[in-house]
Amino acid sequence: EVLLVESGGGLVQPGGSLRLSCAASGFTFSNYDMSWVRQPPGKEFEWVSTISTTGRSTSYAPSVKGRFTISRDNANDTLYLQLSNLKHEDTAKYLCIKLSYFTTEYPDAAYQEKGQGTLVTVSS
Repeated sequence: EVLLVESGGGLVQPGGSLRLSCAASGFTFSNYDMSWVRQPPGKEFEWVSTISTTGRSTSYAPSVKGRFTISRDNANDTLYLQLSNLKHEDTAKYLCIKLSYFTTEYPDAAYQEKGQGTLVTVSS
């Protein structure tokens, strides 16, 4: 059974930082591209970032480029998202998703299993 468990969310002030983690199990993590998406309160899901199987290729939504960094540790089956210079509009539930191919769209046929998410609240 594929399992994706996000952690690391919380309450942070504007300008602050957080590192989100996504622990993967039940599949060969290193064989799959992975994405982060987010859902702001009362809004639709939006794509945030995607990373290739090796980590050599990454892509970011314009709204987070330069502030967020996606990475992965294939030895420990973990995906990360470093959030920096956080803004109020970054408040959302963040989810990691296993992909069948590299995509920068949401929704997309590439999306497979996803986690339950971790909540990030940016507030002063």
